[in-house]
Amino acid sequence: MKKIVILLLIASAFSCKNAQSVASKDNSDPTKYVKLISEKDLKKMLYTVASDEMQGRETGSPGQKKAGLYMIEQYKKSGVSFPKGASDYYQHIPASYLNARRNQNLPDSENIWAYIEGSEKPDEVLVISAHYDHVGIKDGEVYNGADDDGSGTVAVIEMAKAFAKAKKQGHGPKRSILFLHVTGEEHGLHGSRFYSENPLFPIANTISDINIDMIGRRDVEHANTNNYVYVIGADRLSSDLHNAVVAQNEKYIKMDLDFKFNDPADPNHFYERSDHYNFAKHGIPAIFFFNGVHEDYHGKGDEPQKIEYDALTKRTKLAFVLAWELANRENRPVVDEPIK
Repeated sequence: MKKIVILLLIASAFSCKNAQSVASKDNSDPTKYVKLISEKDLKKMLYTVASDEMQGRETGSPGQKKAGLYMIEQYKKSGVSFPKGASDYYQHIPASYLNARRNQNLPDSENIWAYIEGSEKPDEVLVISAHYDHVGIKDGEVYNGADDDGSGTVAVIEMAKAFAKAKKQGHGPKRSILFLHVTGEEHGLHGSRFYSENPLFPIANTISDINIDMIGRRDVEHANTNNYVYVIGADRLSSDLHNAVVAQNEKYIKMDLDFKFNDPADPNHFYERSDHYNFAKHGIPAIFFFNGVHEDYHGKGDEPQKIEYDALTKRTKLAFVLAWELANRENRPVVDEPIK
């Protein structure tokens, strides 16, 4: 009996020590893991995603499906699975939904999702989104959409790889992260709208959306530098989200944050023109990273050799440190502004 008591005490002491060790994991500093965001890997992936082989990634096309398979392959290599509650990496969207608002004879398509479960607050979910469709082939020319939105597509995959490495080393995110590649953006934000209306995880548990759409080039207003990014939407619902991106940028990245297009009076209305908007409509704080429009926007010249990979890497790092903060902080971003 005495031996049993001693063994129980030892086991209890070990259990308490282990629990303390788990509880004491410090995720306050993302520096080690943001360094894993690799310019070389981003470039390699983008040259594949935006290659002629993918035929311009038109919604529901064989080329888009081929690009999707390549993306899933990258997630599998990084050890990032499809979400809990899903049967695979696809959220299938029927043609009837894609054509309901204005019939463009789109075939069935699919969102692609991957997932890392949180260690402490797994039911709270951060979404990181980018659309992976583009406009396909026109007059025999392949429109490869390297910036729009091949850049965002590979950024999301690269961020997932860094988070997976952190989890493997005992520093996984405290909240869950859904890496969401949406289809049908070019035809009216259909994929993100479908997810927001048919969420895998409750909308009420979705703490924020970080949306990345075109972060690989520069516009004419920044002809002399690519050390900038447009930040759109963060304070439309949450001053807390706005303050978080400003603080993380100042602490780790030091890029110029341009809020020009965040003005509700801006005639371009970019806030309503990318996939974050379908989250914001449901009261989810959302932020949109964007490099602005350039001469190849929706043109056949949007090719991977024109991407400024240093800028793509730095902007991806900014999105990563913001995601790290939101996934690990004590409280989710506070909604303190009305839905607009």
